[in-house]
Amino acid sequence: MGAVVTATAVAGGIATRPNSLWYRSLRKPCWQPPAAAFGPVWTMLYADIAFVSALHLADRLEGFEDDDVKPYAAALAANLALDASWSWVFFRSRNLPLATGVAAALAASSADLVRRVWKSRIQRGVVLAPYAAWTGFAAALTAELLRRNPRR
Repeated sequence: MGAVVTATAVAGGIATRPNSLWYRSLRKPCWQPPAAAFGPVWTMLYADIAFVSALHLADRLEGFEDDDVKPYAAALAANLALDASWSWVFFRSRNLPLATGVAAALAASSADLVRRVWKSRIQRGVVLAPYAAWTGFAAALTAELLRRNPRR
């Protein structure tokens, strides 16, 4: 589990360019966190995803509830693909409308992961909830960047 989540972090990190002239020239809202905050926050969230997902899948397999393993694994894979792709769409393609769509899909997918885990163990859903909150915030921020920079 950790390797897949780490690969997602690396793939997204390769594309992320917060010091690029394009990114620095965007009109940003006052509620955007400083660029230095994103790395530590994402590192904690990736650890959270890996830990909670590994526990969730192990419980499902151990309890012979393997009917949930493939659907959760597929939902997690889709989530991680959206997660990694946002950086490529935003920073490399510089496509704010598409990045907003990817961010919204990521937020919905993250909320779905929390829902799936919550149904099994509420405490683990609570532990994973910051990921859904952060991706929801990221979707709102991306949408606001699009609104403030419609021709970018």
